[in-house]
Amino acid sequence: MLIGLYFGSFNPIHHGHLIIANFVLQNSELDQVWFIVSPQNPLKPSIGLLNEYHRLFLLNLAIEGENNLKASDMEFKLPRPSYTIDTLAYLQEKYPQHHFAIIMGSDSFQNLPNWKNYQQILKNFRIYVYIRSGYETIRETNANVTILNAPLLQISATHIRNNIRERKSIRYLVPDKVMEEIERNRYYQ
Repeated sequence: MLIGLYFGSFNPIHHGHLIIANFVLQNSELDQVWFIVSPQNPLKPSIGLLNEYHRLFLLNLAIEGENNLKASDMEFKLPRPSYTIDTLAYLQEKYPQHHFAIIMGSDSFQNLPNWKNYQQILKNFRIYVYIRSGYETIRETNANVTILNAPLLQISATHIRNNIRERKSIRYLVPDKVMEEIERNRYYQ
């Protein structure tokens, strides 16, 4: 099986994430997309980050009933901060029957040279890049990179968290079950 790995903080998961995952799944050779919840991104500050188990729970709520979308706590078991190359090595060892690809935005792709052992990632893994506003220019560095023009929504987790703090609605930005769980537990306030 070919699994697309969609790494992120998902702080919180929102419709933009879900639309991208579904689009890539429908417009590629991927059999499934696994959301890999990153407990700590080495290139981002962890301040304001909801507990990883809460983020994983919200993600599971968002994809409930979807057979080809999975939530993974794989990086919870690995040393922190999480490095993609280490997660890929772990996944290849644990699931030798599968092949893995990476799903990322054009902003992350442009930042790839800052990643640990990024040359190995480019050499050994297929990468599906979706264009993000402000990061339209991408130089293809090898044949394993596929550029996808996925639907773009100007939704960000930062905007959602700010709305919550300002007591503004997040309805239609996140799935209803996710919104209800955030409100019930007073996350991000």
